[in-house]
Amino acid sequence: MSEIVTGALFAFFLFAGLVAAVEVGRRIHLRENRNQVAGVSSVEGAVFGLMALILAFAFNGSASRFDTRRQLVVEEVNAISSAYARLDLLSPEARQKLQQEFREYVDGRIALYRAVPNSRQVDAWQATTVAIQHDIWSQAVSSVATAPAPTVAAQLLPAINSMTDAATSRGAAAFVHPPTVLYVMLALIALVAATMAGYAMGGSEARSWLHIIGFAAALALVTYVTIDLEYPRLGHFQITDFDQMFVHLRADMR
Repeated sequence: MSEIVTGALFAFFLFAGLVAAVEVGRRIHLRENRNQVAGVSSVEGAVFGLMALILAFAFNGSASRFDTRRQLVVEEVNAISSAYARLDLLSPEARQKLQQEFREYVDGRIALYRAVPNSRQVDAWQATTVAIQHDIWSQAVSSVATAPAPTVAAQLLPAINSMTDAATSRGAAAFVHPPTVLYVMLALIALVAATMAGYAMGGSEARSWLHIIGFAAALALVTYVTIDLEYPRLGHFQITDFDQMFVHLRADMR
């Protein structure tokens, strides 16, 4: 949750900084007695273009990672479902024990994601599900040795391995974020652009608050949404709807 609070504060201070930067640029122009300087428009265009490039890069990256995290949910559910279905290849006794382990595993995965943002509970459930993964693997290795068909090991063990790999990939994706320097650079470029915009507006002593507030609000809003997308279990844009797939999967494991 602290990441989202930090993102909101960052957007708020960016908004305030942009408004102040516009005013600074405007006052600089007024102090220069409105003298026109050659080549200013070219420099302004270059700075605004650079700002747009960095902003587009940051937003596109966040949106892409958001979609990737949703896709990882689907992949994990499919991997668990496939491994669970292949338990039918085992003997009845071995199958029943592993099916119960799978139910506990899915329950643990659901509880883990619902525990966010409580880091202690998340760590506890993570340890629990990892322990269940080890139990499932150990039981599966023992069970395939006495399986009715010799090809059971080749079908079941890779499926269980894919299930654990999917969980690992999903956990790793939660820590993939752009470096902080990207947002710092974006803020600095935005402030420079705001100063130049204010300089261009300094041809008149009257202020256009619509343009000033609109410019600052638009940049701050896009920046906040970009940061919010990076934490799909904490902010306004979440992937919790995809967790219903786990609930449906658990319901099928009766």
